[in-house]
Amino acid sequence: MEKIVSTDWLGRQLTIKTGKLALQADAAVLVQYGETVVMATVVQNKSLREGVDFFPLMVEFQEKLYAAGIIKGSRWIKREGRPTDDSVLTGRMIDRTIRPLFNQDDRRDIQVIITALSVDQENDHDVPSLIAASAALAISGADWRGPIGGVRVGMIENEFIFNPTYVEQAKSSLDLIVAGTKNKTIMIEAAGNDVSEEIMLKAIIAGQEKMQPAIDLIEKLQKEVPAKQFRTRQVLKSEDELKAEQDKKAMLELSSAWLKENVKNFLFDQEYYTKGERKGAVVAIKEQLDAHLFEKGYSPANRSYAVKSLVEKAVDEEITRALLEDGRRVDGRALNQIRELNAEVALIPRDHGTSLFSRGETQVMSIVTLGAPGMEQTLEGMEGQSKKRYMHHYNFPPYSVGEAAPLRGTGRREIGHGALAEKALMPVVPTREDFPYTVRVVSETLGSNGSSSMASTCASTLALMDAGVPIKSPVVGIAMGLASYPDLSKWKVLTDIQDLEDGNGGMDFKMTGTATGLTAIQLDTKTEGITAEIIEQTLKQGREALNEILKVITDAIPAPRAELSKYAPRIISFYVNPEKIGAIIGPGGKVINKIIEETGVSIDIEDDGLVMVCGVEKEKVDEAVGKVKEIVHVFEVGEIIAGKVVRILDFGAFVQLNASQDGMVHVSELAPYRVEKPSDFLDVGDIVTVRIKEIDDQGRVNLTMKSLLENEALWKDEKGKSTGESRPSSGGFRRPAPGGHGNSSGPRRPRF
Repeated sequence: MEKIVSTDWLGRQLTIKTGKLALQADAAVLVQYGETVVMATVVQNKSLREGVDFFPLMVEFQEKLYAAGIIKGSRWIKREGRPTDDSVLTGRMIDRTIRPLFNQDDRRDIQVIITALSVDQENDHDVPSLIAASAALAISGADWRGPIGGVRVGMIENEFIFNPTYVEQAKSSLDLIVAGTKNKTIMIEAAGNDVSEEIMLKAIIAGQEKMQPAIDLIEKLQKEVPAKQFRTRQVLKSEDELKAEQDKKAMLELSSAWLKENVKNFLFDQEYYTKGERKGAVVAIKEQLDAHLFEKGYSPANRSYAVKSLVEKAVDEEITRALLEDGRRVDGRALNQIRELNAEVALIPRDHGTSLFSRGETQVMSIVTLGAPGMEQTLEGMEGQSKKRYMHHYNFPPYSVGEAAPLRGTGRREIGHGALAEKALMPVVPTREDFPYTVRVVSETLGSNGSSSMASTCASTLALMDAGVPIKSPVVGIAMGLASYPDLSKWKVLTDIQDLEDGNGGMDFKMTGTATGLTAIQLDTKTEGITAEIIEQTLKQGREALNEILKVITDAIPAPRAELSKYAPRIISFYVNPEKIGAIIGPGGKVINKIIEETGVSIDIEDDGLVMVCGVEKEKVDEAVGKVKEIVHVFEVGEIIAGKVVRILDFGAFVQLNASQDGMVHVSELAPYRVEKPSDFLDVGDIVTVRIKEIDDQGRVNLTMKSLLENEALWKDEKGKSTGESRPSSGGFRRPAPGGHGNSSGPRRPRF
């Protein structure tokens, strides 16, 4: 039977339905907000997956073009293909929100699939998708400690707006999604235009409050739809099997006691400065526990089980205890201390901009490539088509963590890290009018031990400045962590977390910013949520770290270079009268394509008249610019021009003034004496100097060659002088339509 619950939430109706669709799933819900509709399903396998030491959760967001009434633009492929970056990022956001509330010891595969069925081009689909996943899990019977809610927070003219429409988002200086339980924050995804830490904190707290009606609605659904109860299959065991279980239990108790007594000695008997040293300490603990159990007579299988089950957890607990009780880190740093920082630029000779940024053993090289405006990326999704002129791509090869593994293409993690660094830099990237280049940054992770995404942000800032991209200000990033007991009775914020510090009771709070404000935040946690007090302390401590990193960046390169690399393309941009665009293009693109062919440049033209000419050779760019400007040149009476004779008639000669405009010299204006026939005086192809005598109301240009010193050589021998016979008068002819040489207007095309 279908169940429906609904409430007014932030000015729009939020409705959750279940019991009608996808009935073979453990749970399925439809969530509608405005006319945006998403479906979420949950299925959990009934048997354990053998041989895994992690909680097997899969979260997928499916973007369907039919939701927006769109057929894929490709001529050959109409089915949705690989997930778009936006759909991957939405799935990752939901995963980061719901994952901490599961029983992490569960080894049954569970899959959450969210499908967009309708988008109304007003209400974004990501927050309804988050609500849908929460509602489906809440009634699925899964071992999950929800429900959770989420809300988007924007800011226009210093006022917060909640779940802003697409139009409002375009005007907002803040794009924040905050998700969590009734009183704790679990996930933050934020982009800001130099938003202060104080305003960001207020926005997070306000979002936490505004999500409550969504959580209340899911709890109402839970009361009306009892969660499924899964029957556990009873397993009969023999006396030998029962005894083996008792022996295993005794072994685990023995192992736990040994670990409690010895782990701290392995971890804190010295300071471990490198990842390899810390790994070595953990390996030593495992080997010593195995040897201890060997002496007690346990089999290899039981010893292996104990090591896998207990050591990592014991190490995590001891590190947390040392941080909270002793204020001590394994590598000896203070809780607010950053590892050693290094920044370099101009590493590689021919690339347009390069950098190397290191923080401890995390090392990222970023490379900037500048391209013509026409190289921008076209995106196609449920929100229609859009273009992207600043791109950041992040790579994470296996050697960066000392492993050998096959290269399988770009994964979800790489997409997420690249998007975060891109979001961090977007507020400082110059506008197209100020810097018309398409910009691509690639970050190659050469070593990873703690937040390579934040190192990518720092390296990208360096590379952009090295390339001469006039960014408004440097942007840097830092990853903040947390040590806490499960009930948060005691906690401490950590600056610049690495390897062993990212355990249970922790968080990964990435924040990026300039000297004056924040540009991005991304939070995920391994707790059941964090409090406003923790967030406030993290922002305060993180700001100190950002300022320290900014100094290292500006010491390496104080400002963007004044000149681009000699290997970078040159772009000259200028505006023309939009009515002249057709003249530049010519019939079927004939005029502009000829310029491109002759000079080897690319030319992009916007509907508002912005012309951008791009090429590697400055001389060729200047030549192309000259040709375009010549086409759109507005002629004035009295102007003197050297042009080629392109046509001769009985009553005069036509002279090419530019690629799209001719003028006529009447036979009476050819010489200071009377010329009988223009063809006796001039030949097609001659170069002559003319002065504009008149421009009539139809735009026709009348010229004269008289009184111009440049033409005296033509008159020297009175070439073509009349013998006295009559000739046509100046008013006795019908002049052809103006612009007979390349002046036709073809279809207007914005890009070539």
